[in-house]
Amino acid sequence: MTFLLRFTSLLWLLLAALGSTTLTACGSDSQKQTSEQAATDSSVTAVAGAQPRMDSTQLISAFRGEPAFKSQLLPALRFYRERKFQLGWFKNHQPVAQVKNLQAMMAKAADEGLNPKDYQVKDIAKMLAELDKAQNDSTKRNALERQVDIALTGTYMKWANDYYRGVANPRDKKDSSWLVKPNKIKLNKALTTFLGERKSRYNYYEFAPLHPEYDQLKQALATYRAQERAGGWPTLPANTVLKPGQYSPAVAALRKRLLDSEGGEAATATAAAAAKPGQPADVAALTYDAKLEAAVKKFQEDAGLKADGIVRGETLKQLNVPIGTRIDQLILNMERWRWLPKKFEPNYLLVNIPEYTLHVIEDNKEAFNMRVIVGKVLHETPVFSDKMEYVVLAPYWNVPFSIIDNELRDKLAANPSYLDRLDMEVVKGYGRKATVVDPASIDWANVTQATFKYTLRRRPGPKNDLGDVKFIFPNSNDIYLHDTPHDELFSQSSRSFSHGCVRLSEPIKLAEYLLRDRPEWDRQTILDSIATHREKYITLKEKLPVYLVYFTAWADASGHPHFRDDIYGLDKKLAREYFD
Repeated sequence: MTFLLRFTSLLWLLLAALGSTTLTACGSDSQKQTSEQAATDSSVTAVAGAQPRMDSTQLISAFRGEPAFKSQLLPALRFYRERKFQLGWFKNHQPVAQVKNLQAMMAKAADEGLNPKDYQVKDIAKMLAELDKAQNDSTKRNALERQVDIALTGTYMKWANDYYRGVANPRDKKDSSWLVKPNKIKLNKALTTFLGERKSRYNYYEFAPLHPEYDQLKQALATYRAQERAGGWPTLPANTVLKPGQYSPAVAALRKRLLDSEGGEAATATAAAAAKPGQPADVAALTYDAKLEAAVKKFQEDAGLKADGIVRGETLKQLNVPIGTRIDQLILNMERWRWLPKKFEPNYLLVNIPEYTLHVIEDNKEAFNMRVIVGKVLHETPVFSDKMEYVVLAPYWNVPFSIIDNELRDKLAANPSYLDRLDMEVVKGYGRKATVVDPASIDWANVTQATFKYTLRRRPGPKNDLGDVKFIFPNSNDIYLHDTPHDELFSQSSRSFSHGCVRLSEPIKLAEYLLRDRPEWDRQTILDSIATHREKYITLKEKLPVYLVYFTAWADASGHPHFRDDIYGLDKKLAREYFD
């Protein structure tokens, strides 16, 4: 009895939250209705075989009792309430065409990197067959139509939620590793549109990919799965070192690995045919020739490695990643695209952390990109989105207290003037109101973060850790983009060296771009201002969206994939949730 009371109370709370004032068990053949509903039903029942309405009690019970549907109860209730509890998947007791459309889409779930079994919650075909047999029994038929309608609505919402929000959507969990603003699809509206009863300017209601980048990964997935079915690719010996012009038995495996578009034996035959007069065919086939060198360099570029054409070390490691691992990597990154907004703004900045690259997007196309340095493993650059507001020329660098505590305390306690050698100063207050404090007046040996009421900062200039310019998009992580005096680090393939902020290889170019609508701030004016070593804040006329994202795989317009290392282990973390 206690359970029944609690269930009934919850039911009425749900209906009240939806603003329902006339529902008890909508469409129930046995319960009383309001006078308005009764009048409607009397006109309907006068026609033999009238279409039944949904029973809200039955709907709630069915969704609460099915784990796969449970989380979509509220959008399901909204869907039926908006249509006054008419069935969605039937017209004149016949399933609408969208039933087959839904079944066809779910049958291809694997193409999307999804598991088809996840959407076989109810045996729709069996339920439709039972319904077909009950056409002469109106009571049984009406009951079955409601059951089928519930099953189809639940299945659709399970599918649509996974397809557009993600199977492992971090917003559904207490997970702070991905804080980019999400896709805000309303499943009840999406279903109404899918059924052809509502128009929308978004084609995603028809299960078209939200972003071309997702579709390109999908193409790569299909290609790699076909290659896996054909036998995958060979593994090169662990100690392999190959240079152009070298003869080695390992060349055969390398040729098959990278020139497989010609087909293993065909590639060898091609090389044999190119043998010089009097040269044995197997020598040509096992010689690292110019065509294979070009393929290796292309592979290295696609992996973000130095394209020197030499097979060893990291290049060998990437060549030997199993094809199944790459397939999983493609699927995980398709999943991440589902976590993003359904539409980007026309202009924005995007930092892909594992790629170590900033992409500047203008009018939905890449204007330019540049190399970046991101946070090291112990100081990860967070994944989030915000809006750029300021360009700061000749910035001060505020020293974190952790550096004071771990690196400077003893030196400053012994000699406070040591700050002059570091081109640093202590100030009280902020901005223009900041006043310089004598470092000798501070008890450095005993200072704590709680008692340190000042700011230790490095003055603008060549020693400044932020270089000549920084770019601020205010956020709780205190992350920003900035210049660096250590340009030599940008020549390295792996560039995770910072304490979390993003260092830019071409900061002046970005500053000039962001201030392009401010003619008084051309390149020369920017450089002249920096040369004064006086900090200058410039407010952007229009706030520019900034996305810091984490993609270890992407594909070009032809579906050709690129891969990067999982530098923060986020692929491993996601794989445990997605595939288990």
